[in-house]
Amino acid sequence: MLTQPRTLPREIRTERLLLWAAGVDDAAQQVAAVNASFPELRAWLPWAKAEQTLEEAEENLRVAAAAFDAGVEFNWIIRESATGAFIGRVSMFKVDWRIPKGEIGYWLATSAVGRGHMRQAVDAVVAAADDEGFRRIEIRCDALNERSAKVAQSAGFTLDARFVNDDVATTDPTALRDTLVFSRTR
Repeated sequence: MLTQPRTLPREIRTERLLLWAAGVDDAAQQVAAVNASFPELRAWLPWAKAEQTLEEAEENLRVAAAAFDAGVEFNWIIRESATGAFIGRVSMFKVDWRIPKGEIGYWLATSAVGRGHMRQAVDAVVAAADDEGFRRIEIRCDALNERSAKVAQSAGFTLDARFVNDDVATTDPTALRDTLVFSRTR
């Protein structure tokens, strides 16, 4: 098996979506999507502690672009093909090219929820990873995040484990949360 870092496609097209390697030019649209969806994102994502500023988005996207170029983490902007609207992000991180394996993470703007976009984005990232010979892909989420768990299940991932009291709840640092671990192997 290869151990040298490789890469995943910078652009992935699906029937309804365009996944494009995240870059600083997307900062203003990311800020708008994050801040419009902040109450929903805050419930599940540790980085959503406050509404995002343009400077924070630029730095986040600069780091994401450098990681993509280095072949260690892959972050895509999700856009609707028909409108070009920025609707979220999907990432492959914790990449280990020795196996190869990685973990998929995602968030979607509230205005785009419930239309199958994230399932389609996850399917596209899995297909790209399959093309590179990935043997294991994981999705982890808070056990109470039913939407995220449903995406994993509908994309054919198997529930491997429930880690009890695995992390601190994102909205209450005095409460613990369970983490669900889904995987797809080949």
